[in-house]
Amino acid sequence: MSETVGIIFFIIGGLFDLFGCIGLVRLPDIYNRLQAATKCVTLGTCFILFGAFFWSGFSAMGIKALLCAAFILITSPTAAHALARGSHIFGVKLWEKSLMDKYAEDEEGRLSGGKVEKA
Repeated sequence: MSETVGIIFFIIGGLFDLFGCIGLVRLPDIYNRLQAATKCVTLGTCFILFGAFFWSGFSAMGIKALLCAAFILITSPTAAHALARGSHIFGVKLWEKSLMDKYAEDEEGRLSGGKVEKA
């Protein structure tokens, strides 16, 4: 039974990774690509690692898979946020059809003393 659950997790994880890779190729700018990489690939990799845990059980490999999943859940979103913030600070432009820029709004609020003027 646990091997069947492991195989289901492998398939779901592979699909998440596939969609994340397609997003990396198809999305227009670095910010959208980071979103695809962070959300889809993090979940996909964690599903694959959970599948490895269910496949092997509470063995050394299963415990290592859980530790790796926890590490990925902590580091991947943090790294993506740092990359997005650094890209914005160094002036990488958003896609021309982007609707809002929260980083720029935060910067305007900080420069105006915390008061953001509404248009």
